[in-house]
Amino acid sequence: MMTLLNVLYVLIAIAMIALILMQRGAGAQAGTGFGAGASATVFGARGAANFLSKATRWLAILFFVISLGMAWHASRQARQGAAAVDLGVMSQVPQAPAQQAPAPAANGAVPAAPSAAPQAVPQAPAQPQQAPAQPQTPAPANTN
Repeated sequence: MMTLLNVLYVLIAIAMIALILMQRGAGAQAGTGFGAGASATVFGARGAANFLSKATRWLAILFFVISLGMAWHASRQARQGAAAVDLGVMSQVPQAPAQQAPAPAANGAVPAAPSAAPQAVPQAPAQPQQAPAQPQTPAPANTN
């Protein structure tokens, strides 16, 4: 039933797009003097504007009614439980175990969550090793 409703929903959306694009804008009346008024013979004396606007109006009403109906159905399914929801392709993905949040302590402090990172971090030596001191030789005296 829902598959048929989804297909109908998409078809109505496509039909609405087509009907909206076929309608004339507000400035399109200037073109009737140059032979653009031929649509009056196909759609009647009032032209295509009346037919297209009525069809668009009813398709929009149907579109919103189906939207509300599908939203109501989805919320009803959610209230019945998550087991009734069809996940489609995502149902094949393995679920990770649920992690519980740490409970607050009596004093209101929250304990730190366990981390997946290792706790021991290698630290650099406190003082770098120095090279042995070179014996200083006196500078030669300038004898001029």
